[in-house]
Amino acid sequence: MDFDLSEEQQLLQETVGQFIENECPMARLRELFDDETGYDPVLWKGLAEMGLAGIHLPGDFGGSELEVLDLAVVAETLGAHAAPVPFLGHALATEAINRAGNDEQRARMLPSLASGEHLATVAFAEDGGVWLPDQWTIAAPGGATGTISGTKEIVEFGEQADYFVVGLAGGKMAVVDRNASGIEIQRYEGADRTRRLAIVTFENTECEVLENSDLETAGRVRDVGLVLVAADAFGGARKLVDMSVEYAKSREQFGVTIGHFQALKHQLAEMAIDIEPARALYWFAAHALDHVPEEAERTAAIAKSHLCDRYSQISRDATEAHGGIGYTWEGDTQIWFKRAMQDRVFLGTPRLHRDRAAALAGW
Repeated sequence: MDFDLSEEQQLLQETVGQFIENECPMARLRELFDDETGYDPVLWKGLAEMGLAGIHLPGDFGGSELEVLDLAVVAETLGAHAAPVPFLGHALATEAINRAGNDEQRARMLPSLASGEHLATVAFAEDGGVWLPDQWTIAAPGGATGTISGTKEIVEFGEQADYFVVGLAGGKMAVVDRNASGIEIQRYEGADRTRRLAIVTFENTECEVLENSDLETAGRVRDVGLVLVAADAFGGARKLVDMSVEYAKSREQFGVTIGHFQALKHQLAEMAIDIEPARALYWFAAHALDHVPEEAERTAAIAKSHLCDRYSQISRDATEAHGGIGYTWEGDTQIWFKRAMQDRVFLGTPRLHRDRAAALAGW
């Protein structure tokens, strides 16, 4: 039995990684990090032209019909490069429409989203750290269309999105056009400047309910999101290990590179040991969503909680390994440190999902 990625998946990672390195090297990433919006539509268009905007969608709608694991290996690569692109929100929004929309809704909405012509994101979070479908409070309209009122927080790339998939009470989900009346989009200054956030408020705003949405389909979208965040966290943590090793080989103190110091050697080794075995967590969680459904919900929760904890710790260790420069705006590690902070809270904290995993296991 082969427990590694397929040749096609490895090629996918390499292709995406090379594209990001060419189109968004560190100098360009720095520009976007400091930019007011932090968004490069040309970069996203290039990724969409590679098929990433609809990689998991049916071929009838312009997708590539790949699996969640393929989505996840892309998320790992984007996380390793701290890519400032709206991949996560768009992937979850299209997953929601594909799973919960009826045939007419899917045929009408998905082609332009799969091509990258339009951008979608999800609006799930509510005040007080509410993320889970059974906790959403905005009342759904009585019919297929209607109006909604309420506020959603931590909406990734909300200022750029054309469509919002909004989580409603009872696990219902609805699509809202950004040009609908009664919608207010307010920029939110989060720590992670590679994935900008917004607060979106709806006041009697027209929406279209996804006909087949319920707690089960909303839970599937949540679990896909947990896996993608876990993959992003793995990619970012692994990148910080590599950056720290390279820094240790070049930074000199007392006439030798700091990599000669035993304490730092131990720290770097522990960082690598801490993250590398965790790769299998997100691999299996992604695989389970398509092939082992009885394990999917629990393994997604485990992957998210463990990998985001590891990312947080390794970002701290990497900052220490870089010494004084690691704590400054001029240092590069802070970009991944702040991305780790956002991964930790997006879709719920590690503690929340550890508790869920324990409950799902019957503990």
